[in-house]
Amino acid sequence: MPEFASPAEHYDRFMGRYTVPLARALADEVGVAEGMEVIDVGCGPGGLTSELADRVGAQSVAAIDPAEQFVAACRRRNPGADVRQGVAEALPWEDDAFDAALSCLVIAFMNDADAGLREMTRVTRPGGKLGVCMWDIAGGGMTMLRLFWSAMKAVKPDVEGEQRRAGTAEGDIAERLTRAGLRDVATGALEVSVHFSGFEDFWEPFTFGVGPAGQAVDSLDDDQKAALRQAIRAQLPAGSFSLDARSWYATATA
Repeated sequence: MPEFASPAEHYDRFMGRYTVPLARALADEVGVAEGMEVIDVGCGPGGLTSELADRVGAQSVAAIDPAEQFVAACRRRNPGADVRQGVAEALPWEDDAFDAALSCLVIAFMNDADAGLREMTRVTRPGGKLGVCMWDIAGGGMTMLRLFWSAMKAVKPDVEGEQRRAGTAEGDIAERLTRAGLRDVATGALEVSVHFSGFEDFWEPFTFGVGPAGQAVDSLDDDQKAALRQAIRAQLPAGSFSLDARSWYATATA
């Protein structure tokens, strides 16, 4: 099953709650403002798309995602935006179509990350900006996923995890943007925090099959799932809590 075949509402519960503050921070770093034409590459259900539409107007926003149900949700949530189904490696827009191209939490899931960045560069006008971010998986800075994968490895030691994916290590996105021929490459970290009402609010979204973590849970038998649940619960406080999340980002000029 594809990593993102679940309903948009399941993604909202699992990762969408992080996307909203992260999208705002990424758009700030890129300098997205009124009067710009912008594109969201790998839009999912539309977390970043909505932030961009709030800043420049939906008519000035394009978005694309390979998942049909995410494209439908993004269109519903952002009427007037040019939302299409497709992949980052083959963007269906002309050269120099946008003032800025952004991608939030997507580079790790591109089939060819360097090709995706080259396409983002192609559709960005000379002097325009690119902005890309991805969770700090390699360094453990995305607390929710760090807790999950540490517990998962205790239950299933041969599980692969996400730490080798593009963009998950410090400096990786910046190196890729440099290789793509961009200039003025800047990099850093974006920090956000998300509140959970309790353990069930944290645990249930992992059972929805969303992304690598959700698929890892689906691969377990009932006893292993119970062991995983207990291993995660042991790492979290009772009652409500908040978890910090660090994302690596890089911006550059086309």
